[in-house]
Amino acid sequence: MRYFYDFHIHSCLSPCGSPDMTPSNIARMAALAGCRIIAVSDHNSTGNCRPVAKAAEEAGIVAIPAMELTTSEEVHVLCLLPDLDAADAFGSYVRARLPDVKNRPEIFGDQTLMDEDDTVLGFEDRLLLNACSISANEVPALVRSFGGVAIPAHIDRNSFSLLSNLGFFDRAEGFPAAEITRQCNPAVLAREHPELAGLPYIVNSDAHYLTDMPDAAYAIELPGPTAAEVIRIIKEGRIWDIFY
Repeated sequence: MRYFYDFHIHSCLSPCGSPDMTPSNIARMAALAGCRIIAVSDHNSTGNCRPVAKAAEEAGIVAIPAMELTTSEEVHVLCLLPDLDAADAFGSYVRARLPDVKNRPEIFGDQTLMDEDDTVLGFEDRLLLNACSISANEVPALVRSFGGVAIPAHIDRNSFSLLSNLGFFDRAEGFPAAEITRQCNPAVLAREHPELAGLPYIVNSDAHYLTDMPDAAYAIELPGPTAAEVIRIIKEGRIWDIFY
């Protein structure tokens, strides 16, 4: 079956995320938009994955644990994890490799931890916008060791992307797919970067505000809407949309 998805949504835990991006609001807005599978991928943290999963279940959809990792080169990488325990372990691993710099909410915004009913549980005090001491070429194998899959985020953007920061995409590093924005023309991108020809891609919203969550438009072919199936299909490169 084809399932409409959005694997790149930021909650209020991301300092750049709106306070309205609560677990319940995200889940209900995604359901209204027609998404069947989502992933909240906050910057360098999986702290709101559990409440989002519960809120999604209540809304009748599925939430995959995820993170948007910032590498030492300031490349953003979307990391999808197989379950909540793996997400917690990966989150702890990444947090230990973040600089010990405190967040300044008056400048960067709050980093809010919530439960599935949108009750505030606390605040992450370490600034999540910094780069981790993990290089981009380490990420595919690292995420695989946690049972997940890593995808370079918004590779067509002129900042915080693999192409903008490193200038090339090396297929040998083990990324099985890439994320592009809705504004990207994949054929043009592949002409500019021939190494991308034939590479599967996914298209997400990268929503930071509820109004950034558009009606569902992109689907993935799966036997069932589970994290394990999403990760397997992406690893195998059998995504519905591909570069051509």
